[in-house]
This record gives sequence, structure tokens and C-alpha cells, in this order.
Amino acid sequence: MDALIEFIKILVPASIVLYGAYLLVRMFIQKEVDLKKVEVRGRSIETLLPSRLQAYERMALFLERISPQNLLVRLSSSGMTSKEFHQLLLAEIRNEYNHNVSQQVYMSENVWNLIKNAKEDLILSINDAAGEMKMESTSLDLSKKIFERSINKQVDPIAHALSELKKEIQQIF
Repeated sequence: MDALIEFIKILVPASIVLYGAYLLVRMFIQKEVDLKKVEVRGRSIETLLPSRLQAYERMALFLERISPQNLLVRLSSSGMTSKEFHQLLLAEIRNEYNHNVSQQVYMSENVWNLIKNAKEDLILSINDAAGEMKMESTSLDLSKKIFERSINKQVDPIAHALSELKKEIQQIF
């Protein structure tokens, strides 16, 4: 019985010391893991931030390029029929969009939806204006009709999307 008591006297303190050492090592390892996570996150942000900022810049440029006042002036050429100009406008918008579609991974779902809706609204406006043209209408006639529709809108979807894009950028920085 005395041997058992002596064994317990040695075992209990040794167990307590061993458990304390375990807790200390575990705490140290957890702190190291947390520090590594913070370091990796910092490097990730350092790498991702320029790409994200570039995506916002590209989408702001996209919205500016497809705004009716810029799009029509940039693509206008005399001698085109309204139908040819209509096709040119739609092709340009789709090309611009397809060129920048991958940028959606860097922005919020809300802003991306606003950008898509602005593009779709513009295409709808162009299609509606083209539908009102006569066979002998020129590209200038179509341009005037699109400008007219753009001016008469209560809310400009492109300007709204650009505004929300800028707000999101300001929240990040």
C-alpha cells in the first residue's frame, strides 16, 4: 500500500507538470499558426489589392466607354445606314463587355449586377431606337434617337452603376 501511495505522489505531480507543458506547447503552436495566418493574409491582400483596383478601373472605363454620349461619338461615321450602325453599336458593347467579364470576381455581386443591368438597359434602348427607324434612316438619325432616349430617362443606369462602383472602391480604401 505504501508503494501505491508513493507511486501516486510521483504520478500526480508529474501528470500536472506534463499537462501544463502540453498546454504551454499547444498555446505556443496556436500563436505561431495565428501569426502565419496573418502573414499569409497580409501577403494575399498585398497581391490581390492591385488586381482588384485594376478591375474597378477597368469596369469604370467600360461604363464610360458604353455611355451613349461616348459610344455614339466614338463610333459615328457618315454613310452608314441605321441598321449597320445598330449592328456596330451592339457588337462594340458586347466586345467591351466580353473583354471585361472576368473582372466580376473582384467586386461585389450588387455592383456587378448594376453593371450588367446598365449594359442590358443600353442594349434595350438601342434596339428600341433602331426599331423606330425607317429603312432609309442614317446612322445620324439613330444616334439622335438614342441620345433622345438617354436624355429622357429619369435614372441613368450607367451613371448609377458608376456611382455605386466608386462607393465600393471608397469603402475598400
